[in-house]
Amino acid sequence: MTTAALADPPAAASGLLFEGSEWTFPLMRKAYEAVEDIALNDLGLSVFPNQIEVISAEQMLDAYASVGMPLMYSHWSFGKRFVRDEMLYRKGYQALAYEIVINSNPCISYYMEENTMAMQTLVLAHAAFGHNHFFKNNYLFQHWTDPGGILDYLDFAKHYVADCEARHGAQEVESVLDAAHALMGQGIFRYRRAAKLKLGEYERRRQERLATEAREYSDLWRTVPGAHRAKAQTLSESEATERKRRLRLPEENLLYFLEKNSPILADWQRELVRIVRNTAQYFYPQRQTKLMNEGCATFVHYYIANRLYDKGLITEGALLEILHSHSNVVYQLDFDDSRYSSLNPYALGFAMMQDIQRICVAPTDEDREWFPDIAGHDDWRAVLRDVWANYRDESFVRQFLSPHLMRKFKLFLMADREGEPSYRIDAIHDAEGYRRVRSALADSYTVGAGEPDIEVADVDLLGNRELVLRHNVRNGVKLAESGREATLKHIRRLWGYDVRLDEVAAGAP
Repeated sequence: MTTAALADPPAAASGLLFEGSEWTFPLMRKAYEAVEDIALNDLGLSVFPNQIEVISAEQMLDAYASVGMPLMYSHWSFGKRFVRDEMLYRKGYQALAYEIVINSNPCISYYMEENTMAMQTLVLAHAAFGHNHFFKNNYLFQHWTDPGGILDYLDFAKHYVADCEARHGAQEVESVLDAAHALMGQGIFRYRRAAKLKLGEYERRRQERLATEAREYSDLWRTVPGAHRAKAQTLSESEATERKRRLRLPEENLLYFLEKNSPILADWQRELVRIVRNTAQYFYPQRQTKLMNEGCATFVHYYIANRLYDKGLITEGALLEILHSHSNVVYQLDFDDSRYSSLNPYALGFAMMQDIQRICVAPTDEDREWFPDIAGHDDWRAVLRDVWANYRDESFVRQFLSPHLMRKFKLFLMADREGEPSYRIDAIHDAEGYRRVRSALADSYTVGAGEPDIEVADVDLLGNRELVLRHNVRNGVKLAESGREATLKHIRRLWGYDVRLDEVAAGAP
C-alpha cells in the first residue's frame, strides 16, 4: 500500500478523523488518539496499555471457542464450540461481536476486519477504554486476578497439557480434563480469597508446592486401607479428627479439595485440575460484574462518540451509524415479547450509569431522599469512577437502582409460590414496592444464587475413604437426578473412591 493511500487527505483537510466507511491502520491510530484524549483527560479514566488487533471472522470464531483468550490449552470442547458457532454464523443464525477484550496487561482487544471505520471508533471507546478501565480499577479484578501474568500462565497451561498428552496419552489427559471441566462451577473460592497467580515465579513455586504436597499427602493417607494394608499403622479417632481439621472442612471449592487430597491422582493430573481451577477462578469476577462492566463500557463509548461529534471530529453520518448500533445494543424487550429472556445488561447497566449522572447534575426531591450522598454532587465523573471501582452487580443494583428507573423500566415483582395455583404480583413500581423490587432484582445478580451450594463435608479416614458432599438446598430446589449422577461420576473419577451427596436444608446444622 502506498503512502498516498494511507494519508486519507480529505479527512485531514476537513479536520475530521475520517470520511467514508473504509478503515485503515493510520485512520485507526488517529481515532485512537482522539478517543484516548477524551477518555483520559475528560472522563479521567485510568487504563492498561492497549494492544489492538484486527482479525477475520474465522479468527473471531476461534477466539469465541477458546473463551476469548489468545492462548488456551487443547480440549475437544473448544473445537465443538468452534464448529457450532461457525455453522450458525455461516447460515446467518448468529452474528459475531464487534470486538472481544481481554483482562490482561497490556489489555488486548480484537476488532472485526468487517467493521466500518465508524464502528472501529465505537469499539475503541467501548473496549480499549471502557472495559479496560473497569478491568484495571474494579476491586474484584484487582484482588482476584493478575492481568500481567494471565497470558504467561495460559502459555504454560497450553504447553503443559500438550506435554502430558505426549507422555501419558491424549485419552488419559482428556479424562481428567473432562471431569475437571464438569466441576468448574464448583471449583471457585467465593468467600475465601485465593492467592493471585504470580506467573514470574510460577514454576519455582510449583516445584516447592509439589514437594510440600507430597509430604502432606503421604502423611494423610498412609494409614488408610489399601494395597499395603499390612504395613498401615492404626489411626486413632483423635488423629483422624486432627487430620480432618487440617483439611479445613467444610470446603466450598470442590476442585481445590480434590487437587490437594485425592488419593489416586498423580502429580501431573493434579496440575491439570489446578489449571482448570485457576482458569475458572480467573473468570469469576467477570461473572459478578457483567451488568456493571457492560454498563461502564457502553456509557463510555456513548459519551466519547458524542464528544467526538461535538468537537467536529466525526461526521453526522458517522455519529448516526454509531448511535444506530448503540440503540440496538441497549434495546430492552418487553416482558411479554416472545423473544424476552431477561433484562438486557447493556440496557440496564447503561441506563443506571446515565441515571447516576442525572442524579448528580439535576437531582429531584426524590433523588435527594434516596441518594443523599451523590444527589447534586459537583463531579459526576468522580462518582461514576468510584462506583465502577467499588461495586459488583448485586451491590450496585441494591445501592443505585432508583425509583425513576424502576418506573422507566416498569419493573414489578412476581412470585411463584409452591401450593398456589397462579402467580402473584408481590410488588410494583410504587412507593410501597420500590425497595422490594430493588432488593429482589439485586438478589438475582448474586452469582451463587443460580448455582447449587455444594461443599465437602466429611471424608472417612478410618475406613473406606468415602467422600461426603453436602448440598445446602435453597428454597426447596433439589438437584435433578440425571445431572446429579452424571456429576458424581466425574467426582468419583478424580477421587477414586465412593462419593456420597447429602441434601440438607440451607442453614441446617
